[in-house]
Amino acid sequence: MVEMEIRMVHRGGSKINFREPVITHDSRFLLCAAGESVNVYSTSTEEYVHDLQGHTDLVTGVVLNPSNHLQVYSCSADGTVRLWDFTDAILIKTFIIGYPIYSIYVSEKHGGVVFLVVPMANYKSSELFQLVAVHLPHSGDQEVEARELSAVLCDVSPHPGAASFGREGEYIAAVKGLQLEVFFFKKQKSYRFSLKSGMKKGAKNAFTCVSCHPKEDCIATGHEDGKIRMWRNFNQKKEYTYSTLHWHHGAVNTLCFTPEGTNLLSGGIESVLVHWHYTQENQKDFLPRLGAAITHIAVSPDGSLFSTSHSDNKITIIQSCVKVSAVIQGLVKGDGVWTNLIIDPRSKALVLNGKPGHLQFYSLHRDKQLYNLDIVQQEYIHEEGLDQFEVVKAAFDARGDWLATVEERRKKGAELEINLKLWAYDKLTQSFVLNTTVTTPHEDRITAMFFSPSPETTMLVTTSLDGHFKAWLLADHSDANEGFWACDFVGGYHLLKPGCCSFSADGSLLSVGFQEVVTVWSPASWELLTTLSQPPGAIRDLCFGRLSCSKYLLGASTKNQLCCWNLLTCSLEWSTPMDVSLLQTDPLSENIAAFCSQSGSSDLFVFKPSEPRPLYSQKALCTGKVQHAVFAPRDQMLESCEERTQWLNRSQLYFFTQHMDLLTFSTKTEEDRLLASSKQLMVDDSVAVTPFYLLLGKHRGQQLEKQEALTNPMAERTQLPQGSIAIKELLHTPAHVLPSASFLCAMFVRSLLISSSSAREEKEHEEGEMEREKEEEDSEGEADPRLGESAAWGPPEEFGAPALTKAQERELRKVKTFDHSWLSSLLDC
Repeated sequence: MVEMEIRMVHRGGSKINFREPVITHDSRFLLCAAGESVNVYSTSTEEYVHDLQGHTDLVTGVVLNPSNHLQVYSCSADGTVRLWDFTDAILIKTFIIGYPIYSIYVSEKHGGVVFLVVPMANYKSSELFQLVAVHLPHSGDQEVEARELSAVLCDVSPHPGAASFGREGEYIAAVKGLQLEVFFFKKQKSYRFSLKSGMKKGAKNAFTCVSCHPKEDCIATGHEDGKIRMWRNFNQKKEYTYSTLHWHHGAVNTLCFTPEGTNLLSGGIESVLVHWHYTQENQKDFLPRLGAAITHIAVSPDGSLFSTSHSDNKITIIQSCVKVSAVIQGLVKGDGVWTNLIIDPRSKALVLNGKPGHLQFYSLHRDKQLYNLDIVQQEYIHEEGLDQFEVVKAAFDARGDWLATVEERRKKGAELEINLKLWAYDKLTQSFVLNTTVTTPHEDRITAMFFSPSPETTMLVTTSLDGHFKAWLLADHSDANEGFWACDFVGGYHLLKPGCCSFSADGSLLSVGFQEVVTVWSPASWELLTTLSQPPGAIRDLCFGRLSCSKYLLGASTKNQLCCWNLLTCSLEWSTPMDVSLLQTDPLSENIAAFCSQSGSSDLFVFKPSEPRPLYSQKALCTGKVQHAVFAPRDQMLESCEERTQWLNRSQLYFFTQHMDLLTFSTKTEEDRLLASSKQLMVDDSVAVTPFYLLLGKHRGQQLEKQEALTNPMAERTQLPQGSIAIKELLHTPAHVLPSASFLCAMFVRSLLISSSSAREEKEHEEGEMEREKEEEDSEGEADPRLGESAAWGPPEEFGAPALTKAQERELRKVKTFDHSWLSSLLDC
């Protein structure tokens, strides 16, 4: 049980452009596959609403349920199809298929049937796929086996855009390579149409995608050479015809007809949404400059919204091909992460390479990109073979006031171009502004860059393959916008090349690894304090211990050795044979994470330098080497008492796998807390709300209750009909679990009626009140012997007391009958 307490999970950063998204019937929500879950976003606010969790492997498709517009089907490589109520994030049913699923298709005509693309052999590595029909059994169980598969087409493409249902679901068209295949369900017969590999010189006729007209017998296919072919008369083998449309200069990535079939949408590498008019094929409209290559296009069922998925992990929501109304930006995963993973001290955002020449600031808690910072500040040209500037290093100071970046460009046959830029944080714009640019700060590539954590000075240290490390100081501290940076010190050691460096937690020491030698310097005087020896091998990573372990310095060598030195004795404390690919320190504790490579996979060890036994270890964490990781501070500290999970209390460890998947570690306590918070933030209309809206809504509700109580004092005493509870249950219960409307109608009407017994009791109460008032009026006429004496003294006006009316006297008598014992007990206190 202890071994299963910590598990590895995807926590944000998933690919939301992996499959075509789905827009709901009311155009309020957009659903897309995101790793092992399905994310639900608001189309109006572009905010994340919730996710549908349940799959245990990659989600490979999401489609709306044709028979219920409040439900969706999702398929996964875990071999299951799941039916969801996406508004309440409720899993309704799980259908176990038993094969990895790569695509899913549905048709309104084929009720209770889903069409899946599965391997032709029962293993994932199969390169041959088939399209099968699966009849979903009707059962009251939540998990149902659906293993009766009927083959429809063999040797199909696993790409979801390679198949499409035709008019009214009468046929389905699939493309692969140079072949188009159309299967007719009534005839149970398929026709194949082939193209030559190159009809003209340089032509690339291979199919890339397909889309069928929803009202007419017409099939649109996209091709690698940028052409679109419109196929007709394909219900006969020899009489088919096609016309050609051409605008894209690259491959057509995706095609989609609008619901009425009046327009055809296409997209490709040009980042332009092309709007073809179906009846006038030569007439087309464009929506340009969408930012990145278009990979998928989706249209809402009512045709009011379009969505385009892009290669930079972005989904753009468009209003009727006129303007962009919302942008859902995921974590941008480019060719590599050269800057490593960094945490912004101010926003607690994850910072790394984003678009070419940019740094992206990504919120791990909201799973949303906050903004992009243009570092290179040059137009990026999307063409292969061009040498352009790339951001290769980035670092923040301890307070988040300064950001340092390094950009480089190497031209063929020319010297390396390097720029060091220092950015100051501007509180007015809430972003970073360029302060200083240093051209050619070193004569060769920069290998490491860190700010000093000392609060007394603002210092940056860079190491380079030119054999030197340099210290850069901020010359004027009075105004960050007017101050400038200058080189304060240049150091080296016996012409060796420095590969890494690290500051101690208080900034009083700087360690620099010169190949096989570790040097320790004093930044205050730039005196070389000592050199440390270790087994043979170049040092590739250095880090200081923190808090109670600040006397230790750790280093990983290329000869598969992890060494720990005691800085008080300047001797080797311990060493162990480990192929450490990455060392990462937790800034809020003494813990250090070491990722080790072994047998083609990575292992993780979390330990304290002062203790020989690791706090946590996990073998075969993922395939390949882990090169990038970071400890992110938590917003709310966990209170775990287990020894194996205490290292997750203050910070959370994130890391990138070889396939650029962002993973982290979670405990059962944290999962329960996240589940409770998601339920607390769930609102009735299922739209994204801010905490400010929740507070304001609660305050307004209290004000309305007070106002109603003042204007209608009897409201508190008025009993609601007993059916109000039933009405509430009726309105809040999901529709798919309610009985039929005819059964509920009589019950609903009866709940609104007030019972005759309560009406009779209210009438008797009013009659009793009237009788009491009549008796009091009759008693007013009876004489009181004490009143005669007071009457002899004269009228009450002579003593300054005004005369009371009969109505006022009746009110006073009512007050006299009240029980005032509570007042005496209050005075006694």
